Amino acid sequence: MTSTFTFEPDLLRRYDRPGPRYTSYPTAPQFTAAFTSADLREHIRRSNASGHALSVYVHMPFCASPCFYCACNRVITRDTARAEQYLRHLLQELVMIGALFEREREVLQLHLGGGTPNFFRPAQIARLLAALGRQFRLSARAQRDYSIELDPRTVLPQDIAALAALGFNRASLGIQDFDPDVQRAVNRIQSVEQTLAVIEACRANGFRSVNVDLIYGLPMQTLAGFERTLATVIDARPDRLAVYGYAHLPERFKPQRHLDATFLPHPELRIRLLALAIERLEAAGYCYIGMDHFALPQDDLTAARAAGDLQRNFMGYTTHADCDLVGLGVSAISHIGASFSQNHRELDAWEAAVAAGRLPLARGLTLTPDDLLRAAVIQQVMCRGEIDIAAIEARHTIDFHAYFSSAWPALRALEADGLIALSPSSIRATPRGQLLLRLLAMCFDRYIGTQSADAAAPRYSRVV
Repeated sequence: MTSTFTFEPDLLRRYDRPGPRYTSYPTAPQFTAAFTSADLREHIRRSNASGHALSVYVHMPFCASPCFYCACNRVITRDTARAEQYLRHLLQELVMIGALFEREREVLQLHLGGGTPNFFRPAQIARLLAALGRQFRLSARAQRDYSIELDPRTVLPQDIAALAALGFNRASLGIQDFDPDVQRAVNRIQSVEQTLAVIEACRANGFRSVNVDLIYGLPMQTLAGFERTLATVIDARPDRLAVYGYAHLPERFKPQRHLDATFLPHPELRIRLLALAIERLEAAGYCYIGMDHFALPQDDLTAARAAGDLQRNFMGYTTHADCDLVGLGVSAISHIGASFSQNHRELDAWEAAVAAGRLPLARGLTLTPDDLLRAAVIQQVMCRGEIDIAAIEARHTIDFHAYFSSAWPALRALEADGLIALSPSSIRATPRGQLLLRLLAMCFDRYIGTQSADAAAPRYSRVV
């Protein structure tokens, strides 16, 4: 495969600064408590008129033990009775929110995330799907994406068979790094044998896609250890890989305070770990999707990127660009029409709202025409690596260069360093700029300039 990158450590070091991952625009820090349940109901009413298909995300927060790098909203417990209590509230929320949607809107995409979704037994997940089927029209099409995150340390082969029987056809597994020193440092002991057995069980039970997550920049990582991990993973041939840069933000995420920061890789090593991953994955035939995601040439994500149908949202990269996203469970985020809305992040507050018969809404945002325009531009950046100026002008009836006049100094600076190519019809990331798409997107983010550098630094991960 032809490389889509040129890798220049000095350039990456110079541009390595905090910035949003753009799973939404505006990003979550802009959500506000002024957005009410009445606002959400009105956006759903308008959305029903569109007839668009739906994507459903269900957050399942429980984990039996903490991983110290984790930045997810999760609850650590070994009390399996808590899963039953949570499920009861989840089914109550589902009835409330489901009643607001037209019954005929098809659910093309379903994702169970966490936390550890397989903390819940297959019988409990079956009850959840049955309830979803009562409120929504679950797709039976081969093109549907029904996925679940699995912890290889706790999932059983019979669990995977049961999940396949329920209709799940994609799985995502966390690996991070197989090196024993790294695993001890981050409190996640997971053997190669456990992980490969889960991948094989997914394939044996008809899952059409398996994704694995790796992380570079963890404590105790070395080039030799990470290379062994990459070799093992590539040999297993997962359909998709995400290679995330570890974001050390202990001010925001308490579990990270257990990590000894003195063992974090220095910036030069961190960049070399990323370079190693890209080199090995490209040599193995994986295609770059965007940000830190790779997929095999025959994967749906690769086809969607080539066709211009790729979308980025709170579940990462997806192939269902026209779906409204319905989030269920504690901290879940919805994207309905021109709105974002998020449930309470605290489990007690979420449960109390549901028990009282209220939508467990904590905050949200109605997007302005300016937000929608900038979101469209940023989607093109993150999903195509290129902005089609004529298409944006035609769709939004603007003069692109005039509307975004304030962005041109930053764009010219990126052009001067060879990160982008500017022309009257397009703005395109060059091979030098493919790993820095977030910087290009930030040029069009109206909210970035409203925050001081000190305020922004702990809020976002670094771009490399």
